[in-house]
Amino acid sequence: MSDRRATEPPLHQAPRRAPAVRLRPARPGDGPALAALLFEAVHAGAARHYSAEERRAWAPTPQPPAGWEPRLLEALTTVAVIGRRPAGFTSLGEDGFLDLLYVAPRWMGRGVADRLHAALIETARRRAMPVLSTEASHLARSFLSRRGWRTTARQSVIRDGVALTNFRMERTLSDG
Repeated sequence: MSDRRATEPPLHQAPRRAPAVRLRPARPGDGPALAALLFEAVHAGAARHYSAEERRAWAPTPQPPAGWEPRLLEALTTVAVIGRRPAGFTSLGEDGFLDLLYVAPRWMGRGVADRLHAALIETARRRAMPVLSTEASHLARSFLSRRGWRTTARQSVIRDGVALTNFRMERTLSDG
């Protein structure tokens, strides 16, 4: 018998209706599950945009790197949960830098990223952050562009000796 929850579709089958997504702040113990989710999002979700070599350099292992959980807990990290498992997460710094935005591939296109983004904007407004910024992947750039973010530069970053293309982006919150 499968260990999958009733709310989680098989990888090859999209859910028939939008999932019930619950948002919560990150908490101690989330590190391993969120590192594994990031790994899956990079290796499966971003496969159309990045080569296998680029994805290995970006996320070499599903294990959390040193300092991962403190990094999540020190930021304004929001976790989207479906059933009892993380389906995505964002991590926003007090300076308005969107450090992390990942959704598990099986939940991509099902509203999880939209919910996380709306919560991110709400948090930033509550904290009077006038401008948000990020360094977005090809996939995140497309998503964020449709939500009022503006690309300010294309750049290459080197990870493990491999050049990865990403995009500096920003969003002014006074623009709605």
